[in-house]
Amino acid sequence: MYYILLDEVQHVPEFEDVLNSYLKIANADVYVTGSNSRFLSTDIITEFRGRGDQIHVYPLSFREFMSVDNRHPIDAWADYYTYGGLPHVLTLGTPKKKIDYIKRLYSTVYISDIVERYNIKGESELKELIQIIASAIGSPTNPNKLANTFKSLKNVSLSNKTIDNYLTYLCESFLTEKAIRYDIKGKKYINTLSKYYFTDVGVRNAILDFRQQEENHIMENVIYNELKIRGFQVDVGMVECRTTDKDGKTIRKQYEVDFVANQGSQRYYIQSAFIMPTDAKERQESASLLNIDDSFKKIIIVNDYIQPKRNEAGIVTLGLIDFLLKPELLNW
Repeated sequence: MYYILLDEVQHVPEFEDVLNSYLKIANADVYVTGSNSRFLSTDIITEFRGRGDQIHVYPLSFREFMSVDNRHPIDAWADYYTYGGLPHVLTLGTPKKKIDYIKRLYSTVYISDIVERYNIKGESELKELIQIIASAIGSPTNPNKLANTFKSLKNVSLSNKTIDNYLTYLCESFLTEKAIRYDIKGKKYINTLSKYYFTDVGVRNAILDFRQQEENHIMENVIYNELKIRGFQVDVGMVECRTTDKDGKTIRKQYEVDFVANQGSQRYYIQSAFIMPTDAKERQESASLLNIDDSFKKIIIVNDYIQPKRNEAGIVTLGLIDFLLKPELLNW
């Protein structure tokens, strides 16, 4: 058996034909990597359907990051949520070098290639859209809401269809990922609103010129990425409850569950809570989980260095660092 590894194969004219020729060699196993939008796009695998597998390599998880960082995890976390997990970033010695590299990568790999591949005329509008998404990670949105934002903040008219296309391009190029809302009690997807997370938080921060370092929102993005790296399908959960007021009128209230993580027969309901300093805050973060009437594990993750604990309702609270470094704690 011969193993053929081809890097940056998109630079080879008509590389599809080259790969097809290798597929005819019975004792050859071919591995191909590429780094522009043409090769990063999800549709590349369709050209070789049934004859190959696509492996989506994520940036480093925090656990992988710590395997080459000798500092205390709390100290390393600040670098991770600022500069992200792109491997080359770890080899750069100063903040300026890290920032310059990530910004250059965003401009030359992501933006330039997306614009070229999809023949986008409104590059400035695309960049504006990415900035809006980056500044609102963890916020439910849809093309209609984004179109209204463009109109009110930028005084620019951009159609829902164009925005929807742009969002698709960003996901196909692995710059962002889309988490769809899921009605937990109704057991159905709701396509009205979705959340978008960045595959690498360092790139997200570079898009905003490192001006919006809201650790709580970045923490939510990191938790989403960690679940995806572990192989989970991740949705945004919604729980609707109905009660009656003193006049007998029905009151409908919706609670959000940050993440519904599924893998085969396993499911976890996960809340990202930056801090829970009071009992009132803990009740607030637990409200959505308490209204789920199935027996799957319910977890709150806090940005604190705490011992895992379980309350009388069976809800487990984990510290962020432990969650990121100890995958087995999901089943604690």
